[in-house]
Amino acid sequence: MSGITADRSRGTARSASNVLAAETIDELVSGLVPASGGRVEILAPFTGETLHLLPHNTAAEVERAAATARSAQRAWARTSPAHRRRVLLRAHDLLLARRELVLDAIQLETGKSRSQAFEELFNAAAATRYAAIAAPRVLASRRRRAGIPLVMQTRVSHRPKGLVGVVTPWNYPPSLTAMDIAPALAAGNAVLQKADDQGALSILATRGAFIDAGLPAELWAVVTGPGPEVGSALVAASDVVAFTGSTATGITVATQAAATLTPVSLELGGKNPVIVLDDVDVERVAVSVAHACFAAAGQLCVSAERVLVHRGIADRFIPALAEAVASVRLGSAFDYSVDVGSLTSAAQLERVRAHVDDAVARGAAVLAGGRPRPDLGPYFYEPTLLTGVTDQMACARDETFGPVASIVIVDDDDAAIATANDTRFGLNASVFSGSVRRARRLAERLQAGTININEGYRATFSAVAAPSGGVKLSGLGRRNGPDGILRYTDTVQIARATGIIRLPRTGAEHARLAGVMLLGLRALRTIRRG
Repeated sequence: MSGITADRSRGTARSASNVLAAETIDELVSGLVPASGGRVEILAPFTGETLHLLPHNTAAEVERAAATARSAQRAWARTSPAHRRRVLLRAHDLLLARRELVLDAIQLETGKSRSQAFEELFNAAAATRYAAIAAPRVLASRRRRAGIPLVMQTRVSHRPKGLVGVVTPWNYPPSLTAMDIAPALAAGNAVLQKADDQGALSILATRGAFIDAGLPAELWAVVTGPGPEVGSALVAASDVVAFTGSTATGITVATQAAATLTPVSLELGGKNPVIVLDDVDVERVAVSVAHACFAAAGQLCVSAERVLVHRGIADRFIPALAEAVASVRLGSAFDYSVDVGSLTSAAQLERVRAHVDDAVARGAAVLAGGRPRPDLGPYFYEPTLLTGVTDQMACARDETFGPVASIVIVDDDDAAIATANDTRFGLNASVFSGSVRRARRLAERLQAGTININEGYRATFSAVAAPSGGVKLSGLGRRNGPDGILRYTDTVQIARATGIIRLPRTGAEHARLAGVMLLGLRALRTIRRG
């Protein structure tokens, strides 16, 4: 079944040259660490034409940038939390003021729709605002209960790690940049960031807002280049690493970091399920599930790739979902007239094509989509809904990271949970139900780091005050919330003896005080004090 709607409305004829002028691109690229590793051609996904030539850095340049950032960090760490808050809030305001530039850059580099680009901008601004406002409270020194109350006093404080290494992928560059970097800066760190080639412009536009807001330029260095050389140099130079990307590369990063006990946080791949229970409004939920699967053409780590439908509504829900998928508007407009844009690269298109072709060759059926759309652009592929997917097919277990979702019919709630959890990944999941209580019961049993009820991913993705991340092979650590700030700090305890009672030092002194100390332990247990 085909019929995916194509949109050739206002904005589709705009090319790279009249969306971002060459002078604007040059100005953005000037924010990179000076590079001598040659230049690579970056293509615009909507057209396949050259967007710009991006300089690449060398490992030696990464090391020099790290040293410069470390020097700037010492002064930044001495600034007050209030000063850092003001800078970040001004950056938030500038991101919003420059939204058209950032949105254009996102679309040009990633090929996504304007609506998905706006979602990025929204999250980038929200994450920056949260870090600015929450960091002083999260990082404040606090008293903790001492081992012997009154006799001792204990305080806990947090110190910046120093240099935070951040590796940011191409699919959500400003959003992931802000969620990883704003907390690092708010905590008093410097940042060394490796931008993916296909996301460098929008990352640099984001950085520009921070620099113009008052952030010292040397404090946030952006480098580009091949992962084995530049990425490895970044990990070696950093005090803590935040990586977002594939599970395979994340394991490589963690392995290198382990040699020096460098802490890492990793957000990796997923094979995310969406469970549709038998008490839903079928037509309404079908549209929501289609969005959960195909936002950003499925190139979102938390988008759904498995749709688990209760048998009791399968005969009604599956046709409704196929219709919702077939009605998705595809196009390259630089406005809000389309729903889904292009895949980002030829490699992405080939992976999607290979997964669909393999599934069909092994017996799966295509209910919607299933075709590339070269009439719209070189990397367009229709949102595709499959049924009859088996474990022998590549798309059954491996992350497609594209506009492909499979339907699985389950008999009951227990079967839905068992099927959802039957994966080596555990990043995101969602449950749609007419009963929030029922959905919550199932959510408690799902093996995922973020779980949404009656929404595909945005309920958790937008909650920048709450931690997010994966379990199993979907990652380590958490971004966002207090956890996302504290991961960039060393927690330090400072305690003292008050002198009210001299602590025992010899066996005889212990013998005299042991009874009193035991009474104290029992008293604390009785009044339930930790």
